[in-house]
Order: sequence, then C-alpha cells, then structure tokens
Amino acid sequence: MKYGIAFFPSKELQDLANSYRMRYDPHYALIPPHITLKNPFEAENEELKTITDKLHDISKNHSSIPLNIVKVSSFYPVNNVIYLKIELNSELLNLHSALNSGFFHDNSDYQFVPHITIGQSLSDDEHSDVLGQLRMSKVQHKETIDRFHLLYQLENGSWTVYETFQLGKDC
Repeated sequence: MKYGIAFFPSKELQDLANSYRMRYDPHYALIPPHITLKNPFEAENEELKTITDKLHDISKNHSSIPLNIVKVSSFYPVNNVIYLKIELNSELLNLHSALNSGFFHDNSDYQFVPHITIGQSLSDDEHSDVLGQLRMSKVQHKETIDRFHLLYQLENGSWTVYETFQLGKDC
C-alpha cells in the first residue's frame, strides 16, 4: 500500500488554497491542501507498527512548526505547478530531515521546497496566465502546526489519515 507523511494547515489556509485548487488542481478531490513532509512510499501492513513507533519517536523529539506563507511561486520550468511558498525554517527542515533519513531514507528526486500546491497539470499558456494573476495578489499568512499525519492512498486515488502524531508530545 502507498503511504505518505504531511501537515494539514488550518481551515483558514485550506480555504484559501482550495479557492484556487477548485479551478487549477485536478487532485482537488483526492487530498485536502497539505504540506508534504515525505513523498509517497510503499509499505506492507506488517511494517506499520514499526513505522508508527518510529513516527511517535520523531514527533516527541520535535516541537511545533511555525509556518509563514510568503508568496505565490512556481516550479516552472521543471513542471507547471503553482504553489503557496512556505518560508523554510530550522524546525521545519529538522523535521523533514528526520522523516527522510535513517529508517525513513529519502525517496525524493527533488530538494525539499515546503509549499502548498494550488495548481498543477496546467498547459504552458494557462500556467503563465494564472501565475501572472496570482503573483499580483499579496499572499501572507502565519500559523503554527503542532501535528503531522501518516496518510494512505485508497484504491480510488484519494488519501486519508492513518494516524496523527502530535509534535512534542509522548502519545
């Protein structure tokens, strides 16, 4: 089965992201707005106890994470993804590193860029138009995240929470 690890931001930030995702993200119905901490990986049911034990250890050794949305950006020319850019900070970088090393070896082809996708699979012209419009709007948002989630993918391609891990707590 396919699993992933992510943060879900506040309802306020999800509503903002969804106002764009409804029109520009074909994955809108598959997963709420999120910040990916570990890209999808395969695991068997027998491995879940070990995985969740390790995630509990990681969660209790990391504190809440400040999130600061600073602008709308894009991964162009690598791909036509438009996103809300999250300012990288040491807390976020340390948690990401813990979730992508050792037992949870890194399975990513890209450098970690914390973000919330608001548009993807756009044609070059549509990407250029939408990005140009969105860059003119001022996007600023701050909040604190105190938990991350182990997600799994259902047969229809949607993602759902398997377990939640509160940061800084021995749960």
